[in-house]
Amino acid sequence: MAKNDVKVGDNPKLRQKVMSDGNLALYLDYYLGRINVTDEATGEVKSKVQRKREFLHLSLYATPRTPIERQQNKDTLALAQKIRFEREQEFKDGNLGYRLKTDKNINFLDYYQSYIDGYTKKDKRNIELSYKRFQDFLRDTPKYKKYSQRITPQQITRDMVIEFTEYLQSRSVGEGAHTLYARFKKVVAYAFEHGVFLKNPCNKITIKIDRGVLKKDVLSQEEMQQLIATHYQRENPNIRRAFIFCLYTGMRYCDVKDLTFASIDYANKMLKFEQNKTKGHSANSGVVIPLNDGLLKLIGEPTTPNNRAELVFPLPSYEMCLKAVKRWVKRAGINKHISWHCARHSFAVNILNNGANIKTVASLLGHSGLQCTEKYTRAVDSLKQEAINSLPTLNID
Repeated sequence: MAKNDVKVGDNPKLRQKVMSDGNLALYLDYYLGRINVTDEATGEVKSKVQRKREFLHLSLYATPRTPIERQQNKDTLALAQKIRFEREQEFKDGNLGYRLKTDKNINFLDYYQSYIDGYTKKDKRNIELSYKRFQDFLRDTPKYKKYSQRITPQQITRDMVIEFTEYLQSRSVGEGAHTLYARFKKVVAYAFEHGVFLKNPCNKITIKIDRGVLKKDVLSQEEMQQLIATHYQRENPNIRRAFIFCLYTGMRYCDVKDLTFASIDYANKMLKFEQNKTKGHSANSGVVIPLNDGLLKLIGEPTTPNNRAELVFPLPSYEMCLKAVKRWVKRAGINKHISWHCARHSFAVNILNNGANIKTVASLLGHSGLQCTEKYTRAVDSLKQEAINSLPTLNID
């Protein structure tokens, strides 16, 4: 795009950024004026330019080689200029500018809750938990405790976000910290795109995890039998059946709770379902699991004959299921931190221990490749090493 394509007085300006593939992403650069900022350490007052970017999800060929590519660049640029002009009119009319100006002073905790209230995707529980963790972080960190009830977007700094990631890692087991921070970033990114933040404080701050290491506890085959043999007063039979089913199939909670009798092929002893986690954006979302007589007995029959839409395991909320599993594990005398997802991990580790190959395990778990499955082979190797180390010390003269 030539320099003379953008007028000096344009606000927003149409700009471009080189992407990883070498092509050019188009975005709008808004100038929102200047504000005075006081340095907390020195008390010095500095003037700071306020800007906001809006990426248009449009791109240009950096070096168009064919007439088709050159025409596509021309059409894309024309569309981007049209969008820029429309945004400029909105800005001049005060619609966008007013929203950006007032949103700077909102309570981000209220904004976060409003985002949750309108959220409809299946990871809503993780969004809610990320909100709770952020509140806990503000309350538990002395220098941020003053923000525990109200914090504006401008008060959420890069340093604060870094400390928040450290707080998450100190509280969570396994991939929990990574999962919750990803949801927090999702909310902040949404707020940034809608002008609530002038700059994204989460930019380039990550929580790295070693996906090749299984960090959560697993139940051995002996512990599984110990758990199955344990009953307690007022236990929920559906939670019990569903958790045992997950121990023997590797299904996630989000899948087992939605499982209907339509997925059960009694004649061929097969379970066929699509994973909620990857449905719609992966060619490997479908999973087929062979069923034995024990699993078919756990499944049972619909309460209404031929009602294939009926749920196999009518379950309460995840929180209630998790509390029930923890109570059950404790009653069984198993001293491990067991969540519902540990059933999936236990399934994978135990069938590998029994001789299943990694491709079979990946297929049963619905993994698109072997990378996610390899952590289970490393866990099995670790268990074998522990078993060898448990033998008496060998002293040879």
